[in-house]
Amino acid sequence: MSELSLFKPLEWADNTLQNRMVLAPMTRGRAGSDRIPNKIMGDQYVQRADAGLIITEATAISEEGIGWVDTPGIYTDEMVEGWRSINERVHEAGGKIILQLWHTGRASHSDFHDGDLPFSASAIAIEGDEIHTPKGKKPYEVPRAMTQDDIRRTVADFKHAAVNAKAAGFDGIEVHAANGYLLNQFLDSRSNQRSDEYGGSVDNRYRFLSEVMDAVLEIWPAEQVGVRLSPNGVFNDMGADDFRDTFTYVAQALNKLNLGYLHVMDGLAFGFHERGEPMTLAEFRALFDGMLIGNCGYTQEEAEKRISDGDADMIAFGRPWITNPDLPTRFKNNYPLAAFDDPSTWYGGGEKGYTDYNTYREESGKAAMESLT
Repeated sequence: MSELSLFKPLEWADNTLQNRMVLAPMTRGRAGSDRIPNKIMGDQYVQRADAGLIITEATAISEEGIGWVDTPGIYTDEMVEGWRSINERVHEAGGKIILQLWHTGRASHSDFHDGDLPFSASAIAIEGDEIHTPKGKKPYEVPRAMTQDDIRRTVADFKHAAVNAKAAGFDGIEVHAANGYLLNQFLDSRSNQRSDEYGGSVDNRYRFLSEVMDAVLEIWPAEQVGVRLSPNGVFNDMGADDFRDTFTYVAQALNKLNLGYLHVMDGLAFGFHERGEPMTLAEFRALFDGMLIGNCGYTQEEAEKRISDGDADMIAFGRPWITNPDLPTRFKNNYPLAAFDDPSTWYGGGEKGYTDYNTYREESGKAAMESLT
């Protein structure tokens, strides 16, 4: 079956993608305090350049968008140059790479912003969790509700980030509207309690994302732009009773833009808000005409079925690809996978737990050498 699904080439934005496997965006925190993309980040992506498509880790569009320690940005010339170096290496290795544009909104802390509160749709804090800041782990704060000037400035920041992404040589961009970050905070009717034209009805709650899309589509052709959604996700205190109506509307609205793809976190491995039956890829297939990417907790067998059934065009893999840099080779040849259940070294630091995992060939070679000693 694999030759008919995961490993069948796919045409996308005038490119032939070598397989249907997407390297999922994962926030690994290796950019350092200056947030400039660096060599070990490039090493990590090059090791995985046999993906059909790479979606980078979430990348801040501005200083205001920061909410994680040591994550990269795309808002200075130095950051553009850092990403350009990575992209050149990925392209030389035969890969295609998309930049995920990110603003964390209330999923941040004043420690990241010289004491200024982060902002969100409304002055409602994330409940039930804490955040890692440069000064340690702390409770989330009540954010400042965005003014309309804040919204206009942030739309301009997304546009500037899209300009920089093109200058850096990416193959496309993905607007991050998932996982409880800023754009998701506007879509969700629990975190968005506004009474102006950005709150209330679903078309109003979609307005901010719509304006961001209009801005980035002035810079990039629609076929090179994707959006990420997480209709079932509970991460960062997301989930409202009207989630199905909300994301049905959003998918239909995005479909009118003729985007290159829609990236849906349909799987429940990242948590489920349990406010109804989870939305499925089949539902989104009926709403969106372009390329559809599924994500979150997929096994090879589940991915094969979603593609062969026609529910998805590609499937994104995250954690298995951390510890198995040659994941497509392992899937294609039915090689065993290295364990991916110990995240203790995944986030922050240097090469350990990032670029020091072996391919199956390297593992076999070491095993053979050990058997001779």
